[in-house]
Amino acid sequence: MRDPSFRRSLALFRAFLREQDDPHTAYELLARDAADQIERHVRLDGRIVLDVGGGRGYFTREFRRRGAHGYLFEPDPAELAPGRRAGAVVADGYLLPLADGAADVCFSSNVLEHVRDPATFLSELVRVTRPGGLIYVSFTNWLSPWGGHEWAPWHYLGAERARARYERRTGRTAKHRLGENLFAIGVGPTLRHVRERGDVEIVSARSRYWPVFPGAVTRVPVLREFATWNLLLLLRRCP
Repeated sequence: MRDPSFRRSLALFRAFLREQDDPHTAYELLARDAADQIERHVRLDGRIVLDVGGGRGYFTREFRRRGAHGYLFEPDPAELAPGRRAGAVVADGYLLPLADGAADVCFSSNVLEHVRDPATFLSELVRVTRPGGLIYVSFTNWLSPWGGHEWAPWHYLGAERARARYERRTGRTAKHRLGENLFAIGVGPTLRHVRERGDVEIVSARSRYWPVFPGAVTRVPVLREFATWNLLLLLRRCP
């Protein structure tokens, strides 16, 4: 699927709507799409690619299918897919058990909104990426329509109210709790932080899913906090 395009965005949105019932289809599609985005900048074949916080390993497996040496780093053993733990390491993204510059590509999809200290997390991704290597980071910002995750869009009325409503409606305990495993990260502050860093340059800052002008929406203050939906940063580690 061409990126950006209405066809691609519609396919991803439909898969997203079925994510709770059919996560395999949704994440297989998202993994192929992410790999396509990376390969517009660097060929994956033969590269060392780190998937930090990749859960059940959909992205890692797609990178390997394209010839990469893919390695998954996940802090929660319960998230790892049973029987598919080869090349997976239980490790905290704040302190990866790797030497400086170990990877050609460092990848993190929808993790930054789940860490308390995103600046330190980003610094660790940069550290383990070789000079000239690519860093792919995407996250769902708090004020986007999906910022509250399973209890969105009611998070606009308050996190606790939204979480309580979800639990009443479904009879299930919500997976996420604001301030514990979900944090109110914004597009503007994140872009300012990355621009102020001296160890990376921005290759692309865009909405991950928008079908038209995906970079333009991230340049409009206030609007970008609601309309970006999911910010994708492609960074190059400076020499």
